[in-house]
Amino acid sequence: MQRVLSVSLTHVFRAAAFLLLPFSFIALIAWATAGSASGSTTDPIRGAVWIWLGAHHIPFQLALPPTGLAGYLTYLPLGGVLLPFLAIRSAFARAIDRLSGYFHDINGVRIIFSVLYALLVTVLAFISRSTAVTPQWYLAPLIAFVISFLATMTAGTKVLPSKAVRVAARITALILGSGFILVSLLIFINLSQVRDISISLQPGIFGGALLLFLNVLYLPNATVAVAAYFSGTGLAVGAGTLISPMWYHLGQIPALPLLGILPTTRQPLALLGILFFIGLGVLLAQWSSQYGLQTFIQSYIFTVLSCVILAYCASGSLITAEMGAMGVSIWKFVLSIAIEIGIGAVATLAIKNRSTR
Repeated sequence: MQRVLSVSLTHVFRAAAFLLLPFSFIALIAWATAGSASGSTTDPIRGAVWIWLGAHHIPFQLALPPTGLAGYLTYLPLGGVLLPFLAIRSAFARAIDRLSGYFHDINGVRIIFSVLYALLVTVLAFISRSTAVTPQWYLAPLIAFVISFLATMTAGTKVLPSKAVRVAARITALILGSGFILVSLLIFINLSQVRDISISLQPGIFGGALLLFLNVLYLPNATVAVAAYFSGTGLAVGAGTLISPMWYHLGQIPALPLLGILPTTRQPLALLGILFFIGLGVLLAQWSSQYGLQTFIQSYIFTVLSCVILAYCASGSLITAEMGAMGVSIWKFVLSIAIEIGIGAVATLAIKNRSTR
């Protein structure tokens, strides 16, 4: 047990350092370039930790200068979660190699590793607080543990998920894959608008590379938003806004190049996308019903739960009250997906049952 703890702790630090070091370099360059009369050398260190925490999707509470107006940053790039996920997976795989023959149950090692990683994230979130930026450190243990445990499940001895989970994963992958293809097409079609927003920011060479990287990390958020749009519920880009096939109310938008793909008016024909989600219900019934009614129900529940997680992670607040609603409406998106996929699944089961009589 002692060796498991020591090796796990060493590789937990390695997983954290794998991202903290390049983030520190980025924060140091940004701090040196921006310059501040009241800044201190601890600012880039805290900045690197905040970037690292943001990659774990840990929200921030802000006190906006100069009046200290309250703000929140919960609309974080969903693609950023992939960075700690891969770092943890690599570190855990090395830890397992070092521990060969020193453990009886790999699941126990996974839990120990994940608990230590969650503890490290929580400690760094707590000590990195400042008067202007406060990570919500009390959420760090749960979020970090889930990310770490899922990452360790993909390393070492693979865990074979149940049939229901595999079916739900396929349906979710189809939603994300189709959404990503549509986002790519929209970027190509609206390339001039995306370029104009990028040029207006005048980021420079280093800033332009960081801006491109940030937009890449936000692509999964855009993918979920596109899925919500074609499901009929739409998305928000600021408080009191709504962009959907039947409703269009949009004010000023933040200068994020990826927002250049937004439609400029109502597009009722986009409601045809509902047929796609009904078709996913047909596929869900075809893939799961052969294993029994229980697997079918579980597959449907897991699919809806995955949409809940995606909607939660791909929405939030972007610093100010005006940008307090960004992304999809969680309950609207999940409800529409549940109904549309449910219609296709139930109709398929009814037809199959009638044909077997």
